[in-house]
Formats: sequence, C-alpha cells, structure tokens
Amino acid sequence: MASSLPALQAIAADIVSLGDHERRAAEVLDSNAWAYFSGAAGDERTLQANRSGWDALALWPNVLRPLAEGHTRVTLLGQEYAHPLLVAPMAFQRLAHADGELATAYAAAALGAGFTLSTQSSLALELPARAVLETTGRGPLWFQLYLQHDRGFTRDLLQRVESAGYEALVLTVDAPVSGVRDRERRAGFRLPAGVSAVNLQGLSSLPASRDDGMCAGMLRHAPSWDDLAWLQSQTRLPVVLKGILRSRDALQAARLQAAGIIVSNHGGRTLDSAPATATALPRVVQALRSGGHALPILVDGGIRRGTDVLKAIALGASAVMIGRPVIWGLANAGAAGVAHVLRLLRDELEIAMALTGCATLADATEALFGDESP
Repeated sequence: MASSLPALQAIAADIVSLGDHERRAAEVLDSNAWAYFSGAAGDERTLQANRSGWDALALWPNVLRPLAEGHTRVTLLGQEYAHPLLVAPMAFQRLAHADGELATAYAAAALGAGFTLSTQSSLALELPARAVLETTGRGPLWFQLYLQHDRGFTRDLLQRVESAGYEALVLTVDAPVSGVRDRERRAGFRLPAGVSAVNLQGLSSLPASRDDGMCAGMLRHAPSWDDLAWLQSQTRLPVVLKGILRSRDALQAARLQAAGIIVSNHGGRTLDSAPATATALPRVVQALRSGGHALPILVDGGIRRGTDVLKAIALGASAVMIGRPVIWGLANAGAAGVAHVLRLLRDELEIAMALTGCATLADATEALFGDESP
C-alpha cells in the first residue's frame, strides 16, 4: 500500500475539519469520480435535508458536571468498542485512491472505528478482512449485502464473507432500483479500466423481461421480508437492516429478529424528498422502545461534526456511520486521510460531550435539546 503520510503532511495546515476535506477532495477527484461520490438523487433535496436536520438541533450545555471518569465506549452486537464511529459501506473506493477499500479498512482499524465493506467493493472482500482482522482495538468488521437474483451466487458469497472473518451482515433494503442521479448522468459517469465490482464477478445477468413492466422488469427481483427470512436461514452471522425510515418497518425488522437497524436514506442517493435521518431517527427509536425492542439503532446521513454524533446519540442512536467524509479523506491522503477524518470526529465528539456535561454516551439524552423547567 502506498504511503499517504507525505500527502497528508502537505495539506494538514489547510485541513482542520471535514468540510475542509470535502473542499480539497473536490480539487483532487476528477469530474467522473466527484459526480459519483458527491451527487445524490434528483434535485438533491434529501442530501440537503440530511445536513440541515442536524443543524436544526441546538445543544444546551450542562455545567459543573463530574467528567473525570468520562469515556466514549459503546456496545454493539454484544461487543464493546472504544467509540460509536463506523465507516459506512461505499462502493468503488478505488475511484478515490489506488488503495481503495484497503486503505479505508487500515485507517478504521487503527482508529478503533468500525468498517463495513460494500458488496460493490473494488477489491476482493478477503483483502481488507485479512489486513485488519487481528488488529488490537479495532472496531466491528461488517459486510454490506445487496441480495442478488441468483440465490446460488448469494450463498457462495455468504460463504466467502463468513470464511473471511466478517462479523455481521448489513442488508441494504432501500434500493430495489437506483435513484435518478442527475450529476452522474450529466458527467456521463463510467467506471474506469481497472475498477469494477470484483465480488460480483460470475453473477449471471438478470433474466430478460417478458413484458414492459415497471423498471424494465427489475422489480420482479426486488427483495421482500420473505427474503430476509431466507437470508437468516443461510448464515450464522447477525443481520442488520440498512435503509429503515418508517417506524412500522423498524417494528417488522424487530419482529423478524434482525440484529439491528440503520436509519438511513442512502445518503439521499435513492429516493429524493425522503425525510432527513435526523427526523426519522427519534420516531424509530420511540416505536421500538414502545414495542419493547432493545436492538441497536445506528444512523447515517449528513454527519459532519462531533456535535452531530452527539445529537444522534441523544436522539437514541447506539452509533453512527460516516460515508462521504471518509471518501474525501481517502482522496486527499489515502489511509492517513481517512484516519484524519475519523480522528477529527472523535476529538470533536469528546469535546462536545465535555461541554454538554456528558461523561459517557449514556448521559446524552433528549434533555440536551431543551432547557428544563426549574
């Protein structure tokens, strides 16, 4: 793997926030990759709403609280980790840097953050797992799955995932088809030579549609709740559902014994005008609590500051997933750039906790959003 320290040292003085990483990445990435990573569906209303949703929440400080024994530890799927930051699954990371997902995995492991590999990774799934599996203090190692129309292929893929050492499956449930991504279409997006979804090699093409049904017949193969049950019967790994926004879907996931859910709108890349995750999260949390379900709830979408992470925890999330900012760091300085992004977020989270009087994440509740009566 190429050394990325010189690249980071060259820009470190100019980059002190995730926003700085984004601005620099816009200069580093070519127009093809920039359109793919930064763009979203339609008029990008959901992309904008994700960001403004966190901004709309004000944090009220609590003063003179005991903080000496403070920490950011969190428990997910029965394991304790140093902090609640995970890298979200993102495809084709070699569009951003030659080391791609391998660099991201190394950085996440070094910073104790979780890492989730996309089905559409541009590197074989075994490579990142082999690189970080034995790293002391690493975060969770998960694999994101798109259910394929060929169940035999899916079973073989699951066997590879389990053999490689991944600890959970993240089943994406909100993308039976791709969103309408105008930026990609304007840029004429294409994968360059040498970048492909290597873990899907050997997958047969979709059977030809016999009619002109919706979405050219693709919806005949859209996953359903029955497919979740089938998946659970095929693997020993816990299954976390990614792409839940509605309370009733969260309750159904709990009834079907999903190991956890991720409140997500796919970073605004699927359905434009879907609600911000900051809006959906508290509703999902309340529905699950009222139903007596204690499964972990993660959230992604628009998180750019440690204060956003604290707000998510206060709304009831167990942890957060970070997407695009990881790509900005990767483009800017490879593994070191990703590590810088994660370190910035963790430092900002700890500062936000101290300034709001939260010694631990358990102290972060909705009381942070309002001044209680005397």
